[in-house]
Order: sequence, then structure tokens, then C-alpha cells
Amino acid sequence: MSSYLITCTPAHGHVVPLLQIARHLLSQGHEVSFLTSRRYADRVANAGARFLPLPGEAEIDLDDADGAFPERVGLTGPAALRFDMSNLFVRPGAAQLSAVRAELAARPVDAVLTEPLFVGGALLQLLPEQDRPPVVVLGIFPLGARSKDTAPFGLGVTPSPGPIGRLRNAALRTVAEKVIFGGVQKEADAMARREVGRDLGGFVLDWAGRSDAYVQFTVPEFEYPRADLPASVHFAGPLPASASDAPLPSWWADLDGSRPVVHVTQGTIANSDFGQLVLPTITALAAADVLVVVSTGGRPLDALAGRLPDNVRVAEYLPYDRLLPLTDVVVTNGGYGGVQQSLAHGIPLVVAGQTEDKVEVCARVGWSGAGVNLRTSTASPRQVGDAVTRVLTDPSFRANAERIGAAMRDSDAWAALDSVLSGTVESWPHMSIAPGA
Repeated sequence: MSSYLITCTPAHGHVVPLLQIARHLLSQGHEVSFLTSRRYADRVANAGARFLPLPGEAEIDLDDADGAFPERVGLTGPAALRFDMSNLFVRPGAAQLSAVRAELAARPVDAVLTEPLFVGGALLQLLPEQDRPPVVVLGIFPLGARSKDTAPFGLGVTPSPGPIGRLRNAALRTVAEKVIFGGVQKEADAMARREVGRDLGGFVLDWAGRSDAYVQFTVPEFEYPRADLPASVHFAGPLPASASDAPLPSWWADLDGSRPVVHVTQGTIANSDFGQLVLPTITALAAADVLVVVSTGGRPLDALAGRLPDNVRVAEYLPYDRLLPLTDVVVTNGGYGGVQQSLAHGIPLVVAGQTEDKVEVCARVGWSGAGVNLRTSTASPRQVGDAVTRVLTDPSFRANAERIGAAMRDSDAWAALDSVLSGTVESWPHMSIAPGA
């Protein structure tokens, strides 16, 4: 058996899937330590992993970034992107690396498993191989590997084929790396020189593609084709959906197939303003011959103030393993896990998300033909209504969702992960010795 150190930025959407991976590794008999915020100590312990706290300089609440950084409030566009990359991800990198190095000195491991926005992982993989274990990236949001066939990650720009498309990508890359993120890149390179004696070796958002192994939790059918895909990238398929213990609401019998079911959600974090997507969907479909099923993501039901139309059903949480087989369209702000869970059931989508990695998730939904990308975070009722009508009446959306879903159902994320990890550990020329080995 092997010993692994999992490192994770302090964000709910990062911690939850990495804890799922930790539980799998533990079930296989491996030793797992988990480095993240103290806010998640109980969750890590409940998963059975050994909890390690990030140092204070890296202890940032990414789920309440405005509270941590009041100066962030009101920033939009490139200014917001630069602020987030610098303050939320790059600057904590040195403290992250320090914590990782201290742990490795005390307890050598066979591999460090991290996610792409943990910049301490980027710094660690710059060290000589004899001074570190292999660094394996866990792709829990869309693939960010640099390619001549794709635009820079974070812009939400879909591929354009041929030489013209590659010229466009090169131009966008220059603008992103030299103009939009030029200052951030200089800051990241300076930090790398201070910590490990060399530059990052490329654009900060592309570092995962230079790691020792990159396990991407999706299928190629839901990713942009890249002729120059690094050999380190391995498609594993989506993480398996966990069985839900959410109780069935009293209205569950209404899902009897007598009319199409449209499910709308803003997830469990980006749901402070239901005016972005949930309320527009309710308004848009109030007179439609559909059943609108709303999940508030844990918020109290009275957060949807006012009288709801007769065709709306609401619950704080819903058992997705039972809901999705009964659903015809999912309307969502584009969380990677939820989108892939819907596609695995062959359900087409309407997506509206332009923040964090959601802009890239939504772009892939539109590009793949599995749904409609509204290209906004705050949709109007007309936009949602027109998109839902398109998805319900044009069979190509369902066909494309089913095509991707079939590939997802044929995948085995755990077998793929186990294969990559065992191969990486066994072939590492300077393999660390796990405790007790």
C-alpha cells in the first residue's frame, strides 16, 4: 500500500471532491493525509484521513472572498480576475509550499495529490526529482492544459478549427499572459525564484499540464480536442455520484411523468442571490406545461419569498440519484460536478455561469451541443424560457447529452486513478518510502 498527501485550497467546491478521492484511497488500504483549512478539519476526520492545517498565511476563505478582502467588492472583468489570481491563489503559494515541505520532511509519502489552483503544488514540482515525491494533479474542474488548439483557460472561448483558430488562440494567449495577467505572472515567478530558485517555467494557470501526472475527471467527449495534449494527462471519467440520504419531499409523487420536469439549482455556495437564475427560471416557466423542481442548496425555503406558481416544487436538498432519472432539463449555474452528473444521465442543460471555473464549464456545454450556454451569470426570464423551450423541442440536445453520458457511464474513475497512481509511484526514479513500508 502507498502513502499520499492531498493538498487543497480552502474552497468547498475543491474540498468536497478531494475528500471523495481520499475516501476511495483509504478504502483501498492507503494512508492519506489531507492539508487544507481548519474549517474542514471535521470533514477530513470524518472521511478517515489525517488532517493537516494550512498555515495562517494560506488560511483564506475562498467561499467568502469578499469578506476576506473588502477591496474585492465591486471588481469585475479583468480587474476581478487579476485580484483573485494574485490574492486568493498566488500569494498563499509560499506558505502552502512551506507546509508541504515540513510535512514531507516529517513523513515521506509516495506522491502528493493536489488540484490545479493549489500553487504550492506548482512550486513543489519545480524541485529536483531527488528532493520530492511525484506531483499528481487531480482535475476536478475543466482541463487547463496549455494547447495551440485552445484559447487560454478562464476566458470561456471555445475552439475554432484550423490555422486561423490557432492564430486567434496565440493572440489571446499573448493578451492573457502579457496584459491581463502580466503582473500576476511576474509576481508568481518572483515567488518561485525566492522559494525554489527558478521561475515557474510557464504561465501560472498552465502549471498543471507540466506536472508528473494529471488525472482529469471527465471523458474526452466533454473536453476540447488537443493535438498536443501532454502525455501526462489521463482521462478518468467523472467522479462517481454518491448515494444521497436526502429525504423525499412530500410532493415527490408529482414526478409521475405526466409533464416534463425542469430542475433548477444554483448549488450550495453561489446561492445567496436567487435572482441570478432560480427566480428567472420560475418566472419564465410559470405558465408552461412543465414541473419546475427547485433545490435551494440548503437555504431556507422562505428565501424564495412570495407565492410560487402552481407548477413549482421546492426543497432544500434533493436526492439527485433519484431525481435525475426523472428530469428532462437541468438549469444550473455550471458547477462541474453537477453538470457532469446531469450529463451522465443523458440530460441536456441550460447553463448560466461566468465566474471561477464555471465560465469554462458552461462554454463546454454549449460547444458540445449538450445544452444552451446563456453566457451570463444573471439570466433574464426570457433568456431562460427561450433556452428551455429550445432544449425541450430540439432533439439534438438530448442526443448530444446522451452521447457524452454513454461515454461517462462506460468510464471507471477509480480504476483509472488507481492505475495512474500505481504507475507513477512505481516508475518514480527517486520514490519516497512510505511510513511502515
